[in-house]
Amino acid sequence: MSISASAADPSPKRYDLTARASQIDSRVKAHPEINFFLEKDGKPQDVQHACVDTRVKSQGKLVIWLMGHSQPLFERVSGYGLHAIQVHYANGWFGQFGKEPPPADDKFLGKIRLEAATGEDFSDVVNIPKPDGMQERALQFVKWLAKENPVGEWQQFLTADGKDLKWDRVIMAGSSHGSTTAARFAKHQKVDRVVMFCGPRDQYETWQGLPSATPANRYFGFSHVLDGGWTGDHYCRSWELLGLGEFGPIVDVDETKAPYGNTRRLITAADVKKDANRAHSSVVPGGSAVKNAEGKFIHEEVWKYLFTHPVEETGAATPHDPGCKLNLRKTETK
Repeated sequence: MSISASAADPSPKRYDLTARASQIDSRVKAHPEINFFLEKDGKPQDVQHACVDTRVKSQGKLVIWLMGHSQPLFERVSGYGLHAIQVHYANGWFGQFGKEPPPADDKFLGKIRLEAATGEDFSDVVNIPKPDGMQERALQFVKWLAKENPVGEWQQFLTADGKDLKWDRVIMAGSSHGSTTAARFAKHQKVDRVVMFCGPRDQYETWQGLPSATPANRYFGFSHVLDGGWTGDHYCRSWELLGLGEFGPIVDVDETKAPYGNTRRLITAADVKKDANRAHSSVVPGGSAVKNAEGKFIHEEVWKYLFTHPVEETGAATPHDPGCKLNLRKTETK
């Protein structure tokens, strides 16, 4: 679907909107047991962000971003003709349960992620009700946006009865912890696409290899080779377990031009002054991203590819990399 949003807006522009989840939906609450708050030190923690550019022809797709708000990212995706929201949902559990070594259950973190995403009872160690899960908060936010920003045409992402989002028009995206949850959710719920910056991880788990509601060719990953996620094969194994090897090899975007052989596995070795922490976040538009001598970001084409490359265009299948350990639990938890 592709529509002209500007036709509904007499003064087309980029709209950047914010709203607190607790003001949109009176049912939401804090979960201090997993370090998740609506306010902290007198400051709101549940501010959510949205962006749409009515000057750009709409692609009829909604990006749901699962990480802290990134204005540079939202400016770019809205420039591609995508709508975007960042939701505040009960994801504070990771600080408590994301430690290593893992428990006996090789899907332990995946179950928590799925409960945080859906607000349904998938895990025994957290109790996240529906109003505090990502799905419901995204739904309520889009319903609010449809009323508050009608020229943005947010209504197109709601089902006819207004009780759910049209998930086939949703692009799940995130970085690090957020990209991992985006991938786990997409296993459960079919979505249009998944964009995974510096992720996914959960390196001792096997949920990445579960049957997927979202076809594997719709997952796209991008990470830096100095990122700690490459230590111990964490990224390569997740990408292989997700089935991304069926759609092309790992491609260095600094050595290959778009469309990167139509692959789903992208890496960069751009200069980050050997800083692993910067490497981790350098793949997302923002302060850590790498610029050229003219001061322009060097990965603009990569970002556009991740969000807009036709999913039916894929690279050739590649064999398993024998140097990438797929079962870290057996080798690292003896």
